Amino acid sequence: MKYPAFLIKYAEIAIKGKNRYVFEDALMHRIKLALKYTDGEFAVTKSQGRVYVNCLTDYDEDEVIAALQTVFGINAICPVVKLADEGFDKLCEEAVRYIDEEYPDKNRTFKVFAKRARKTYPVRSTEMNCALGEAILGAFPEMKVDVHEPEIELHVEVREDIYIYSRQVPGPGGMPVGTNGKAMLLLSGGIDSPVAGYMIAKRGVKIDAVYFHAPPYTSERAKQKVIDLAKIVAKYTGTICLHVINFTDIQLAIYEKCPHEELTIIMRRYMMRIAERIALENGCLGLITGESIGQVASQTVQSLAVTNEVCTLPVFRPLIGFDKQEIIEVSEKIGTFETSILPYEDCCTIFVAKHPVTKPEAKIIRRSETKLADCIDELVEKAIETDEVLNVI
Repeated sequence: MKYPAFLIKYAEIAIKGKNRYVFEDALMHRIKLALKYTDGEFAVTKSQGRVYVNCLTDYDEDEVIAALQTVFGINAICPVVKLADEGFDKLCEEAVRYIDEEYPDKNRTFKVFAKRARKTYPVRSTEMNCALGEAILGAFPEMKVDVHEPEIELHVEVREDIYIYSRQVPGPGGMPVGTNGKAMLLLSGGIDSPVAGYMIAKRGVKIDAVYFHAPPYTSERAKQKVIDLAKIVAKYTGTICLHVINFTDIQLAIYEKCPHEELTIIMRRYMMRIAERIALENGCLGLITGESIGQVASQTVQSLAVTNEVCTLPVFRPLIGFDKQEIIEVSEKIGTFETSILPYEDCCTIFVAKHPVTKPEAKIIRRSETKLADCIDELVEKAIETDEVLNVI
């Protein structure tokens, strides 16, 4: 069956009170952007707590649903039959026709869920449930009613028009991107950081990103891998402004002047300092990392505390309580996993300590950083000057 429209259900937006229209409008905007990359023309409208995608031309249903499943804020996508009000008898006929065309195998159980949002409609919801069920049983005696666990849930919504549907394809949930400010993601070529960006964007946050490149110790393939990851995440977040920073000279200075067991934590602190500079210059209200407590030496509680010390912006760590398998499951769901595991390292092993400190003390790390005093400010400024800005779609 070719459906003339899709009913878009949302969840959290419904509790936004007087500001709900702001979130609805943002959701509609994101839907329009997602549908730009599909074949077909669509009109996106809203009415009485529902958003509708009206199909104006021919379209590929699987392609449209896949596009809508990248839009945060959508709770369910329902392909619907849209009817004008031609009387209740006509509605019963259309419900029977819908079941006949949608379900060739009639040996199924069903339940009718009628909703009368237009209160001037002469038939009440409970009466519609009974009458529509009776019409379906009369047409298809082999079908059975099951009010507890039906195989088919037939929804009939009487609004300005009347909508019939039974399929509800899950959406990603969350809030529309752009309704909760903007934050800067520290994006590497690993599994964790793309997932972290996805999860914060799901809460309505617009994402920029920064990648620290270390040529010649990291290859152009490693850089391209990060760009490819940003492209996958951008399917959900919209265009990502990716800042590529040459971090080589800072890493070499730290390697030459600081204790090797502190390399990782000191490098991380300078990455956070630079990321915060770029974030503030671009209107970001926080930093995002893919850190998880205890996953590696730089992610112990002590290490995270020492890293946080150099930041004034809040640092969002949505994966903080996840184990690796949970992170992998999300990366597989959003499509970043296969790219993340490509063997192009985002940092060279020369800069990784054999025995990194796992419980650093801030005063000791600060003392080690004084060994960089003669050069670090200049190196940081030079690194920021190398900023290569890529708009990743």
